[in-house]
Amino acid sequence: MTGTPSAAPLAPLGAGDPETVGGYRLAAVLGTGGMGKVYLSHTPGGRPLALKVIRPEFGEDPEFRRRFRREVQSAQRVQGLFTAPVIDFDTEGAQPWLATAYVPGSSLAHAVTGHGALPLRSVLLLTVGVAEALHVIHGAGIIHRDLKPANVLLASDGPRVIDFGIAHAADSTALTGTGVSVGTPAFMAPEQASAGTVTPATDIFALGQIAAYAAIGAPAYGNGSSHAVLYRIVHEEPDLSRVPPELLPLVARCLSRDPAGRPGLGEIIDTCRALSPDELRQGGDWLPREVAASITERLRVPGPATPAPQQSPVTPTPTVFSPHQPPAPGAVPPPGSAPFDAAAAPTQSAPATPGQHLPPPPAHRAPYPPVTGHYPGPPAPSRPAKRTGLIVAASVAGAVVALGVVLALLPDGGPDGGKDRAGTPGSSAGADPDKGGTPERTDPEPVSYRGLSIPENHAVMLADSPPRPTEDGWESADLYFEPERLNVVEQDEIRTRNGSMVLLTGGRKGSLATCRTETRFTREIRLDQLSRGSQVCLLSDAGHIAVVTYRGRSGAGDPSGYIDVDLTVWRNAEEPREGR
Repeated sequence: MTGTPSAAPLAPLGAGDPETVGGYRLAAVLGTGGMGKVYLSHTPGGRPLALKVIRPEFGEDPEFRRRFRREVQSAQRVQGLFTAPVIDFDTEGAQPWLATAYVPGSSLAHAVTGHGALPLRSVLLLTVGVAEALHVIHGAGIIHRDLKPANVLLASDGPRVIDFGIAHAADSTALTGTGVSVGTPAFMAPEQASAGTVTPATDIFALGQIAAYAAIGAPAYGNGSSHAVLYRIVHEEPDLSRVPPELLPLVARCLSRDPAGRPGLGEIIDTCRALSPDELRQGGDWLPREVAASITERLRVPGPATPAPQQSPVTPTPTVFSPHQPPAPGAVPPPGSAPFDAAAAPTQSAPATPGQHLPPPPAHRAPYPPVTGHYPGPPAPSRPAKRTGLIVAASVAGAVVALGVVLALLPDGGPDGGKDRAGTPGSSAGADPDKGGTPERTDPEPVSYRGLSIPENHAVMLADSPPRPTEDGWESADLYFEPERLNVVEQDEIRTRNGSMVLLTGGRKGSLATCRTETRFTREIRLDQLSRGSQVCLLSDAGHIAVVTYRGRSGAGDPSGYIDVDLTVWRNAEEPREGR
C-alpha cells in the first residue's frame, strides 16, 4: 500500500476518518493510495509512526487477508537503515492495518513534481541507498514488486524504501478486476507487465527507472494511459536522452529487457561510487536546498493528543494511545478484540502514563523492533481490601478440611499407601523425591501416520490425532509447507513456527533418542535439500517430538501442490518450553 503525499505535508482528519485505530490516536492524514489511507500517529513514548489502514473492500476478501498476514510477517524481518521498519499491525480486525516508523520527508515523486530533476550527486546517493535497501529486502526473501518514486521517501540522512512486498497481498484477489488499482504500470519490468513474473531482477529494473526519473524529472517510458505505457515497456526502448552521460550506461543496463542482463546490487553500488568524484556519504547536504526545506517542514509534526480529563476518581481514563478499557459486566467484546484479563492487569489507582506498560523488547530484536499485537490498555483500578483477616482465616480452615477429605480417600488411608502411584507403565512419576530420588518422565509410546499429504500453505499440529492439514493457524504451526511462488521464500520449504527442526544426515535414522540429543536447530528446510526417505527431527515448543520422513511432492501435471510425509509422533515427550 502506498501513501501518496498530498500537496501539503500533512492534512487534517476529515469527517470520514476515525479518531483511533488499534489503540492509536490519529493526528493527521499523510496520504492515500490504492489499498487504503495513511495516518500520522504516535507510540506510547511519543515517537511518530505512519499507520496504514487497509480499505474495507480488501479486508472483506479472505484471500487478501491471508496474503496480507503473510506479507506483514515477512516484512517484520526487514531491519535495514534505508527502510521503514514495521512497528505494529492487526491483520485480523474488521479493517486490517499496519504501522511503520514515520519518515519525515517527502516522496521522490513529490520532490521531482515540485522541484524537478535532482543533481547527479543526489541521484547517485539515492541509487546506492535504494540498492542497499533492496539488498536487505531481498535478503529477507521478499521481492518489492512495486518499487516506484512514491515508495521512496527522502529523509535528511538518505532515502527510505517503504511498502516492500505489501502490494503482493492484493494480487489475484477478487478486487483486481473491479477497478481497484494497486501497482504503477510506469515502473513495472517487462516480464512483470507481460507475464506477471517477478524475481529480484524485477526490482533492479525498477531501480533503473527510479534513477532515470530522478535524473531527468520524468518517467523513462513517458506518461499516458496504463496500456500505452505498458506497451512501451514491453516493446520499445526508454527515452534516456537526458540522463547524464556518466550515469547512462548503468541506467541502460538496469533497464535491459532481459533480466539476466541487469547488474547486481553490489555492482550498482560500486559503479555509483566510481562515478562520484567525492566519497559518497549520506548526510544533511545530500539533497538540493529547496528539497531539504520540505523535510524541515515535515519535521514539525503535531504531537500526541492530550488525554481527556478524569471524569471519575475510581475508573481511570484510557490513555490516548491505547484507549482499551475493561468491559462492563456482561458486555460483549467487539469482534477482533483481545479478551481483557482483569486478574492479569496491574493494580493502580492513578491513570496510566503513556508508554508506562509497554513491555521491554526481546534481547534478540533490533533496538526499535516490530511488535505483534497491540499496546496494553490501562490498568484496572485498585479496590480497597475488605475484612481481609476473616477471608484469610476462612480460606485456611477450608484448605485444612479439604486436605483431610483427600487423605481419607487415598488407598490404604494415606499418600504412601497407593501401589500404582509411581513406577507403573505409562506413569510420568518416578522415584519418590522425599526419599532422595529424582522424578523421571516415562517415554510415551510413538504413534505413526503414513502417507500424510500436506498441501501448499497448509499447517499440521502434532497434538492433533490424526494430524489434519489446515489453512488456519499457520502462525503457530508445528509443520508448514510453504511454496516459493508466494513471494515470501525463494525456494519451496517446510517450516516450523512453534519449535525447531533438524535434518538428519550421514545415514542417521530418526528416533526419540536421536532427536533429543541433536543440537543443530533451524526453523526452515528447503525441499531441494530433501530426497525420498530423508528424515527430519521436529521438536515442538509444546513438548511433542516427531520424526518426519519425506516421501516426495506432487508432480508438475498434478492440479494440486502438496508434499507427502510419514509422521512418527511422541506426544508430551518433554516439558513445554519457550521457542528456541
